[in-house]
Amino acid sequence: MTGCTGCGQREAFISGQTMGTTYHITLVTGYLTNIATLKDKIEQRLTEINKSMSTFLLDSEISRFNRSKSTTQYFLPTADFFFVISQAHKIYKLTHGAWDGTIFPLIRFWGFEKKKFPDHLPPESMIKKLLAETGFEHIQIIDGAYLKKAKPDISLDLASIAKGYGVDQISGLLQQAGLNNFLVEIGGEVYAAGRKSNGKQWRIGINRPAENAFPDEAVKVLNIEDKALATSGDYRNFFIIDQKRYSHIINPQTGYPVDNQVVSVSVLAENCTMADGLATAVMVLGHKKGLELINQIKGVEVLIIIRKPDESFKEYQSPGFPIIRAEK
Repeated sequence: MTGCTGCGQREAFISGQTMGTTYHITLVTGYLTNIATLKDKIEQRLTEINKSMSTFLLDSEISRFNRSKSTTQYFLPTADFFFVISQAHKIYKLTHGAWDGTIFPLIRFWGFEKKKFPDHLPPESMIKKLLAETGFEHIQIIDGAYLKKAKPDISLDLASIAKGYGVDQISGLLQQAGLNNFLVEIGGEVYAAGRKSNGKQWRIGINRPAENAFPDEAVKVLNIEDKALATSGDYRNFFIIDQKRYSHIINPQTGYPVDNQVVSVSVLAENCTMADGLATAVMVLGHKKGLELINQIKGVEVLIIIRKPDESFKEYQSPGFPIIRAEK
């Protein structure tokens, strides 16, 4: 892709709701002035993705897959669903299981699906029982076209990469429309293509990882071009029992919410699907193993923020993460 070749070009804005959150798109339009048709195409594409991967829609593709208990039936997925499952397999293997899209029973059990949280810790025996119903390796890809369950109770929740996939798909749609300079954001996950209308790189803020922070309050700001940025954190969706915080990030190995001091992970990658999944995985791995993982992956960088015992923050970043500064 190429950057902005003529400073002072027009910018247009498109926004709406999707996947239980909002989306915002900034376009450097040049001579394109009528974006109504383009917005219709964007809305249609997002609706297709949501109908495929939303666990809140009873007739969605993922809900139908989850309801099936057959270990012999071949499930014929749409192109969207199949691609995301294929990418999910890659992320699962790459992270050695730190990202696992089959922990849906645990997410539901801990109350994070509908934010109805327990008032006491559940028995360990129940967690072990639910863990036995997980494991992404139990979802098989057959003949490069079909899906099959190896365990009847395996169920999926792809929320941790679905928004990233949506960002990638809308970015592709805009490129097909001849647009090379734009910013796509869905629920905080972004892809920045080319440059702004003034010829400068896109400025992306990383939220301050605190529950009382304003949605647009940034702890860091960085400039990016032709890159995706995804952030995962524990400060928006959590509950407290006996003065201890339990976040919505579940460790697929233990079945319990992670407890490693990591409060925010921002991953920079070539595409947002990968960035989205890796951000969740690093939240699970912790800052040491997380950095080790990211440093082994070409073209991927990370910023990890941990909460110290005195409630102050400490940052760790991979060597190639862009130079960043605090927002003023």
